[in-house]
Formats: sequence, C-alpha cells, structure tokens
Amino acid sequence: MLKMRLQEGNGGETTWCFSQVKGTLEDDVTEADLISCVEFNHDGELLATGDKGGRVVIFQRDPASKQCVPKKGEYNVYSTFQSHEPEFDYLKSLEIEEKINKIRWLKQKNQAHFLLSTNDKTIKLWKVSERDKRVTGYNTREEGGRPRDPARVTQLRVPTVRPADLMVEASPRRIFANAHTYHINSISLNSDQETYLSADDLRINLWHLEITDQSFNIVDIKPANMEELTEVITAAEFHPTECNLFVYSSSKGTIRLCDMRAAALCDRHAKLFEEPEDPQARSFFSEIISSISDVKLSNSGRYMMSRDYLGLKVWDFRMETKPVETYPVHEYLRSKLCSLYENDCIFDKFECCWSGDDHRLMTGSYNGFFRIFERSGGGGRRNELTLEASREAAARPRQPLRARRVATTAKRKKDEISVDCLDFIKKILHTAWHPHESIIAVAATNNLFIFQDKY
Repeated sequence: MLKMRLQEGNGGETTWCFSQVKGTLEDDVTEADLISCVEFNHDGELLATGDKGGRVVIFQRDPASKQCVPKKGEYNVYSTFQSHEPEFDYLKSLEIEEKINKIRWLKQKNQAHFLLSTNDKTIKLWKVSERDKRVTGYNTREEGGRPRDPARVTQLRVPTVRPADLMVEASPRRIFANAHTYHINSISLNSDQETYLSADDLRINLWHLEITDQSFNIVDIKPANMEELTEVITAAEFHPTECNLFVYSSSKGTIRLCDMRAAALCDRHAKLFEEPEDPQARSFFSEIISSISDVKLSNSGRYMMSRDYLGLKVWDFRMETKPVETYPVHEYLRSKLCSLYENDCIFDKFECCWSGDDHRLMTGSYNGFFRIFERSGGGGRRNELTLEASREAAARPRQPLRARRVATTAKRKKDEISVDCLDFIKKILHTAWHPHESIIAVAATNNLFIFQDKY
C-alpha cells in the first residue's frame, strides 16, 4: 500500500522531491516538441510520452534506482520512434496532424511490449522488443546479408547464435484507420485484453486487436440534423474489471455508464451521473466550465473521477445524483473567466489520474502548477498540495519541494503568488501516476518531470 504523505514540513516543504527531468531546458521550443500524452505501463517499468510531432519516446526504469534504499524513480531513454506522420485528406481538403492524442499499454504477455497510439484519425498497435543476439554462419548468405553464389557453397554449416549489442526495435503490428469522421479523443483497452474502444466527438467504436478492417459502432449521438446537436463526447473509458461496462463523458458535464450486454448500440445508458446546476451560480461561462475534459475510473472499479475546468469530482457508481467528493483545483480563476475566454485558455483540456491505491488524485493547472489531493475516505480533513514543475526544482535534486500557494485576496503573504502573475502558457495538461509506487510524471511543455515521495 502506498504511504499517504501530503503534509507539509517546515517552511512549507513537502515529502515530494524532484527526481529527473527529460527534454531540453532551452527556451527555443518548437511546437512539435510539446508533449501531448504521458502513460506508465502496468508494472511501472516503462513510461511512454507522445508529442505533437508524432513521436513516441519510451523510458525504462533504471535497475539500479530500484535497488538503492530508499528506492529512486529514475528512468532512462529506452526507445524512440516516429508513430504518426502528417497526412492530408484530399476528399475533405483536411490536414490531419501527426500529434499523438493518447497512448495505452497492453498488459505484457511475453518478452515484448505492446502499446496503442493514436492521432486524430488513425490508431496503431506497436510492438517494442529487444534483440541482443545475432545469427552467424549462414549457408546461402554472406555475413553482410548478401546472397552467396551457390557454386561456392561446398559444405553445410550449422548457424550459431552469438551475443550482440542490445537493440530495441519498434514495429507497427496493426493499423486501425478510416473509422472516425471526427477527431479521436480517447482510446481505452478492455479488461479482456482483446478489444478496445475509440471515441470521437459523436461516436464510440469497439475494435478487436486482431481485426483492422472492421469495428462496431456502440455509441452514436449524432442527430439527424446537426443544428440540433447539443453536446459532444469528450472522453471514454472501459471499466477496469467488468469487460461489458464503459463510461463516457460529455460537454454538458454528464457521465453515462453503458452496459454492452443490454444492446449492441448503447444509445440508452444504464446510469447517468450528473450534478444539478445551481441557478444562482449560472453565468455566461457555466456551460463551458462544466464540460468534462477527462474521466478516469479508479483501480478498484468502484469510483470514477471527472475533471472539469475548475475542479475534480469523485463519483460512486452506486450514486448518480451527485459526486461523493469535490476538489477545487484553481477556484481563484473564477474571477478571471472573461480574460481566459478571450485567450482561449478556458477551452484547455486538463487530464487527471489516480494513485495506485486510489487514495490520492492528481491533475494540472497553470504556471507549471499541479495539484495532489489526498482523499479522506471518511469525511475528515483532506490534505492537498500545489507543487510546481520548474527549472528551480530541477536544480535541487532529492530536496523536498516547496508547496506553492496562490493569493486569493488582495493581501498577499510572503510565500504566495498573485493570480495576476500566473503564467497561462506554462500549463500542466498531462500527468501520470506509477501504478504501485509514489512516483509521478508531469508533462510541462516539452519537458517531462519525474517526482517521487522522499519516504
């Protein structure tokens, strides 16, 4: 079980400390270098990132970092490959970006690793494998690989396998294309490890990993007249243990639980999770900030977490009427919604994640800040932290991070930062939590920060 240590120490320090940063720290960053997704595999030994340039970089846990006491969360580059290339749809005169929207790992069944990656239109299944041996002593080929003249083959030799330098190869095994009219925003593997879903704005499709030319449409909310469209699908995910259940969220702030045993087309949901709106709090921005940008089911399968623009909500599958827990992420931005609308920041899609034991939650904010919340579980006091992914943290390895605070009133304390001083370009949209340890990965523009609990 993970230790729950969120309390602050002396001077506003925490038990979280900087471990590593990956990527260049130069100010001259291209759009293609920006990280667009982060994902640990099921045992936490591998960590994958995708970027807007269509590249996937895989990091492997340093074996030495696991042997030392206390353990360190250090990762080294394992493999880098180009997953997607820019394309152009000539029928629709539409350019398809190479940006990697999501990465999902399959559970490891042999020595090789498999992962799914997707851009707006095409999903690919990649095999990542190691090769540390080479075969020598061919009869029909030279050692360089060229065909040998049969007249020169005077005796038969038994080929031998010899050690060689380690080589990591990434090869595409399946390509799932031409099934989505709109941009893919989610992919999720089923617990059966044989099927997965992909979701765009209006449809969710079910795929089999072995079949690339056929998928089944399981949700379709596209109206006959597009002028009647009132909401779009924003995220979708399978239940972690029940292979027939999945959820999807919408731009209207609702989450629907669907059961594939009920019907082939899940237009009728089994449950609808929605919090009633307070009429007195309604404003011009209410619909925008209530849109759910991410939904994640807990590892136990009992709860799910949704992220809207200003906060996190935890829902119990047994109660649809309201969330059981609510966590404000940056409530101080409510007074800034007008300017955030003008600079389009109000449309940012923040992701969220659970800790391995479901006791903690993490999501991002602005100014390089990210939030960690400890669930009380019994209605008691809940600890919460605001930490920063910055170069200053990278300059103090293994030193406890200093908790950051944002002033919510005109009177600002010494260790607080004013809301007007926040940098809205430095946004933390993508985060990931190690499945078994207190190690977290935070994507900040083109840099990947890795932090860990010091204890």
